[in-house]
Amino acid sequence: MFLFIFHPLRKDIKVLLAAYPSMNLRSVLEPGTTLWAIQRMQWKAIGIKDEDFNKPKIAVVNSSSNLSVCYIHLDEVSKKVQEAIRSAGGLPFEIRTTAPSDAITSVGKNARYILPSRDLIVNDIEVMVEGALLDGMVCLSSCDKTTPAHLMAAARLNIPTIIVPCGYQLGGYLDGESVDWQDVYEGVGAYKKNLMSLAHLQRMADVAVCGPGVCPGLGTANTMHMVSEALGMSLPGSSPVRAGGEKLFQMASRSGEQIVSLVERNILPRDIITERSIENSVRLVQAIGGSVNVVRHLAAIATEAELDFDVVACFEKCADGASQLTSIRPNGKYRIEDLERAGGVLGVMKQLSPQLHLDAMTVAGISIGEVLSKVGGVDEEIIRPLHNPFKKEAGLTIVRGNLAPDGAIVKNAGIPSHMKFLKGPARVFESEEDAFNHINDFKPGDVAVLRGLGPKGGPGTVFAASFVASLNGAGLAEKVAVITDGELSGELRGLTIGQVMPEAAEGGPLAVVADGDMVSVDLEKKRVDILISDEELKTRMAAWRPKRQKMKRSWLSIYSEVVQPISKGAVLGSISD
Repeated sequence: MFLFIFHPLRKDIKVLLAAYPSMNLRSVLEPGTTLWAIQRMQWKAIGIKDEDFNKPKIAVVNSSSNLSVCYIHLDEVSKKVQEAIRSAGGLPFEIRTTAPSDAITSVGKNARYILPSRDLIVNDIEVMVEGALLDGMVCLSSCDKTTPAHLMAAARLNIPTIIVPCGYQLGGYLDGESVDWQDVYEGVGAYKKNLMSLAHLQRMADVAVCGPGVCPGLGTANTMHMVSEALGMSLPGSSPVRAGGEKLFQMASRSGEQIVSLVERNILPRDIITERSIENSVRLVQAIGGSVNVVRHLAAIATEAELDFDVVACFEKCADGASQLTSIRPNGKYRIEDLERAGGVLGVMKQLSPQLHLDAMTVAGISIGEVLSKVGGVDEEIIRPLHNPFKKEAGLTIVRGNLAPDGAIVKNAGIPSHMKFLKGPARVFESEEDAFNHINDFKPGDVAVLRGLGPKGGPGTVFAASFVASLNGAGLAEKVAVITDGELSGELRGLTIGQVMPEAAEGGPLAVVADGDMVSVDLEKKRVDILISDEELKTRMAAWRPKRQKMKRSWLSIYSEVVQPISKGAVLGSISD
């Protein structure tokens, strides 16, 4: 039995608020000033009472949207959080942000809006919360980009914040067989190879999602939900959790109560997001075989927290001696709901505890060590102990070489053993669509290179994930390797090397690979190389020139001017950075 552990709202907080109304709250303005007068005018007009003006004012960040199933349940979650904040002595204000969905918002511009939406959310939050000088935040996190965005905003603003992971969807059944997001995603490749009819693919899509929430499995959304808890920024026991279930609403209420306590105690995100807590979350990701996209998101969170910390190097360090303690789809046969029942993040971290920094603080108001000391038994069929892992290797590996001097990421969890070493000819593509059009031309041993799809090259990271999923559906995932600076999904399987750094648009070596060049991948040595001489590589690099992009005025044109290197998380900066 797992306990929901949080710092309870002390009975004297309401007394404290009454005795010391302002609590040094930045939202309480000096009476008689212009800002005080116009704030009072606005807030009285919407029904705020005199006694509410001195309460902690909490932003409830809600990205509710009926464009995507990921977000359709968030209004009900928001209501629970707001009710709990009021009961605890605070004053909630719901604010809305962009609500990107990797399934829906990816339709336009070849998914170029997806990664830039993360940073747009961060700035949405800054404008609303800093503009009003609110005292704390509860962020309702759902699809892939909202959780990292909320953590980045918390790190940037550094006001008391709790992240509420808002849960996964359930898959459905077709002809007595289970079917979910991953099956549909890979089904496109089967259709392209004439292994599946369009009618059957449509039937799969029609039943693959049963209820609200993010796609099941260890994709980016569920992985980032779990990372938030491992960082200490979500209440213990928060993830994974089924969207729309009673447990989610319980966690929402507890988060609403706890945020008032965090404001009263002045526990800030930068007290929690530290090098030690980031390393804890890296160890969790290695143990579960989480999404490759976590590396860039953790780097972005560290950057926003102004930590001089190399997240890529941390993944490299933690890979030594790491093991995979779970085998959750797409890595194995178990489902995300099995992981929840077995103990979730608390269960994995309990097994990992000898490797963790147990003094790291959490939003529960106690250390992760204190949290784990109260955790009961773990289902070791689903969450193995360190001495008996599913695989004796890290879930993610950083590889380097002359194709990726600053590193690239491989998800070991989904790679068959015979593909740990591969040497083959490069097939170079400048777009996912072009690669799709040639899927029937690939031969075993080919290396598909999809480039110019990174944050700057897109601009906004362009999908390569659909192509990789189609390789799976076409039966080629165990025969063809993929190397890309484009956007991948945590749901993928096969030998895929992603987040190649530097990206091609920054003049990385990926930019000069030619069709037919032999490429070597050696995962034992953690290397990815183009098999040409150093002199030839230098000659090509010297001759390379960036492509000039003619772009209309848009969010993407602004993003392309200010996005920083992906090794720093592809956060936004000034042109001079």
